[in-house]
Amino acid sequence: MAVGKEIRSKIKSVENTKKITKAMEMVAASKMRKAQERMRHARPYADKVRNITANLSQANPEYKSPYMRVAATAKNVGFIVVTTDKGLCGGLNTNLLRALTNKMREVQAGGGSITTVAIGNKGFGFLNRIGASVVSHAVQLGDAPQLEKLIGPVKVMLDAFVAGKLDAVYLCYTKFINTMKQEPLVEALLPLGAERLAQSDAEKSQYGWDYIYEPDAPTVIDELLTRYIEALVFQAVAENMASEQSARMVAMKAATDNAGNLINELKLIYNKTRQAAITKELSEIVGGAAAV
Repeated sequence: MAVGKEIRSKIKSVENTKKITKAMEMVAASKMRKAQERMRHARPYADKVRNITANLSQANPEYKSPYMRVAATAKNVGFIVVTTDKGLCGGLNTNLLRALTNKMREVQAGGGSITTVAIGNKGFGFLNRIGASVVSHAVQLGDAPQLEKLIGPVKVMLDAFVAGKLDAVYLCYTKFINTMKQEPLVEALLPLGAERLAQSDAEKSQYGWDYIYEPDAPTVIDELLTRYIEALVFQAVAENMASEQSARMVAMKAATDNAGNLINELKLIYNKTRQAAITKELSEIVGGAAAV
């Protein structure tokens, strides 16, 4: 029964794995709800800053922020890559990094240069492996993103864009659609297009105030746009974390189900093997008795 013993050992091993994946599924489900709440709470701040900035910009049409400077050709491109710190979340990071790779190939095919900022261990490791220029990174963000940890890496890109070293900056992250669906996005962050600062009629009436600027309107607009861009990156990190927990919960549920199916198959094989061994022993006993 050496074969039966090996099968029993394998069944025990798969049962232990199933317990782990089930626990991870429950933990991810709990964290997912909290991550979704943080994601929703981050949206109003960015909307408020955007509306105030849009109102100020319309009141001062003669001033154009350096963040809205559009280059003739986007030769030097920056990428802010938001990924997870940990794995075991299905194809979440793989899908995003595939979309990033395709965009980077487009830029390189046009003769452009690439600069990157990595937020998350998985993206940082990937960019190092492919030899990309990583000017800054932020890892080990934990379960709740902290804005102060993101300001430094984002400022590196903003300063490079204002100085004219970069012609465009893209933000790469996974957008949370629902528990079962997450969408990898590579969207333009800089230059800020007019559509980002567009206001609806309701917003125009709500924010139609007259401001007193201190020290002056251009300085205030630039500071507000900086806060707005930081809020967009923070929102992307919050969306990515919600997507991570959702993908991990789904992946661990699939792993638990697969472990259950494997256990059933192994038990069936074990029972067949045991039955064959018993039948063989009975045949030998009957054969021996007949010979006597």
